[in-house]
Amino acid sequence: MSMRGIYTSVNDIRHRVFAEVARLSYAYQGAEDLKDMAAIPYRIIPGEVSTYRESVFLERAIVRERLRLAMGLPLRTATEQSAVFDGAEECVHPEKYYQPPLINIIKFACHSCPENRVVVTDQCQGCLAHPCKESCPKGAISFKNHRAEIDQELCIKCGRCMEACQYGAILHLERPCAKACGMDAIHSDEYGRAEINQEKCVSCGMCLANCPFGAIADKAQIFQAIQAIRSETPVYAAIAPAVIGQLGPGATLGKLRSALKAIGFRDMVEVAIGADLCTIEEARDFLEEVPEKIPFMGTSCCPAWSVMAKREFPEQASCISMALTPMVLTGRLIKQRYPDCKVAFIGPCAAKKLEASRRSVRSDIDFVLTFEEVLGMLEAREVNIEDMADEPDLIEASSDGRGFGIGGGVGGAVKNAIAEIDPQREVKMERAEGLKECRKMMQLAKAGKYNGYLLEGMACPGGCVGGAGTLAPIAKATAAVQKSTREGSTAHSMESRYKDLLPSLEE
Repeated sequence: MSMRGIYTSVNDIRHRVFAEVARLSYAYQGAEDLKDMAAIPYRIIPGEVSTYRESVFLERAIVRERLRLAMGLPLRTATEQSAVFDGAEECVHPEKYYQPPLINIIKFACHSCPENRVVVTDQCQGCLAHPCKESCPKGAISFKNHRAEIDQELCIKCGRCMEACQYGAILHLERPCAKACGMDAIHSDEYGRAEINQEKCVSCGMCLANCPFGAIADKAQIFQAIQAIRSETPVYAAIAPAVIGQLGPGATLGKLRSALKAIGFRDMVEVAIGADLCTIEEARDFLEEVPEKIPFMGTSCCPAWSVMAKREFPEQASCISMALTPMVLTGRLIKQRYPDCKVAFIGPCAAKKLEASRRSVRSDIDFVLTFEEVLGMLEAREVNIEDMADEPDLIEASSDGRGFGIGGGVGGAVKNAIAEIDPQREVKMERAEGLKECRKMMQLAKAGKYNGYLLEGMACPGGCVGGAGTLAPIAKATAAVQKSTREGSTAHSMESRYKDLLPSLEE
């Protein structure tokens, strides 16, 4: 179950950290200013009495590490003695990119949740029939003082006792971060705290979005992006299609455009334009390559899905489209139009930060910011989107391009483009949301079940609207994006006014 759409104390602290980093960057005049990082935890966690944890000192220590990550700095352990601002001078340079890993666990914030246990709750009635005990294939359940007990050494977590209990008194407890991880990349360290296997992690951020203790955070480029904005170099905001519905009910694209200009961006461009171009490229590739060269084709736009598929299924790696993603195509389009500018992609996704760090992409996208991080920037400048002038909307993308932010949107757009290029070609499509389901889909594809198919993979539930950097409930955000698709400049991607530029952008 996702916590998105519920504003919790974890969201509040994240938001305040982002806003403080943004204020620091907007006010920055010299290295001495970075020492203000030491005062920020006291502003976020004031007073002498703790609110969330066992001590106010622990709360501030966690905020310090969140601050460092938000600055793009490395995480420190509890054994390291250094000032919170150590190394922060590196962040002053807009070109500075964070060092991996992107997703980090603040160990002393981790609750050491049970990894995988079936437990009996207080709802146990000690009934005479003992159906839980009778259904257990391993004899793991006994009764003491008229209450069931489970021997964890014998229990195989099959769930039969849970099904048999008529009182719902037995629960399966899993660590929320590990349960949300579709790559099985999270295990316990020697102290029972969560630990990420970085060899398996694809930076989807689902662990981050589902940790109820706020122990997991990704690195950010807020400080660096603002330093670029304050320079003489124009910085353009490339807005992902999933933005609709994320920043408040009255936050239209026109108002958002005004707001982004107010915090220093030169202008705003819809990434849905790049989505149209990606659609055309994938449609052409599908027609040319399936089934003559490859048995099926997977879409390319979700980096976490793409990395997973290529890493876990190397023999099928060539079946994942090589088309440039909407983010990259939009970045190239902006830089073709404004050669000396910088581009900040603003979206829902942690994995896009990983994609942008690749050498092949670094020249196209300079910064990646999440919706949540941009809200912190807006707060730092006291800009309320809903109060802004509603500028003329940027209606340059098609309805299909605007639908890339929701599950089925990418595959549907490509199918529509194929139908326009070759009306006789029938295209079967399968899609999956969440990396566990994506892996199942790829296993079936490997077995030949999806020969001739177009496969759409999305790492997050609901598609991009369920990304780690989103704020709105998934169902509500999906409805908002669907509404925006009815306002596209054209119906389908093949009608894009930019499609003649595609050859030059692919070079």
